[in-house]
Amino acid sequence: MSNMPATFNPTKENEVAPGIYKTSIDGLLFIQYKKFLDNRGFFADVTGLKNLEKAIGKKMEIKQINLASSKTNVVRGLHAEGWNKLVTTFSGKGFSALVDIRPDSPTFKNIEYFMFENNEDSDMGTGLYVPMGVANSVCAVEGPLLYHYAVDALYEDRDPSGDKALSIFDPDLNVQWPIPREQMIVSQRDVDSITLEEMLKQ
Repeated sequence: MSNMPATFNPTKENEVAPGIYKTSIDGLLFIQYKKFLDNRGFFADVTGLKNLEKAIGKKMEIKQINLASSKTNVVRGLHAEGWNKLVTTFSGKGFSALVDIRPDSPTFKNIEYFMFENNEDSDMGTGLYVPMGVANSVCAVEGPLLYHYAVDALYEDRDPSGDKALSIFDPDLNVQWPIPREQMIVSQRDVDSITLEEMLKQ
């Protein structure tokens, strides 16, 4: 495994609503939700919409929920789409790198890293609220990594001009990945993706 970059650590100082934490990227939020454990397993509200909406200052109208599973060493991203999304992981060990690719954002080019370890015995679960224009990735450090993302637009109704695929190997951004490049399993779309500099010239 490659060197692991420093990942986000929630503190009381960056808590903007119960269980909702601001990050170094404007509008990107880290979420902790409570899991209620008993001898059968657990129950949890994985959206926490009441507190999320308090943090973002608007309604989060979920129009579609997508479910994905990734095998060990699969890297998906860095992708930005024409919607806001709420990402929650359920099993496996995952890593996410997110990049602010909005030129008009005060945190343009900022990178934030997250690690997700899903332990059935843990009484806390985690997720992310990813605003439109922030490129996100999901990397399966130990698979299968099962996660869903709830979005506020139907796929066919989203603004496709917001769909961007940023190279995970952009040399200027130099995103730090937890697994070596030669071990990564990536899609052809991600192999062919462009750098942020190339994207801004389009």
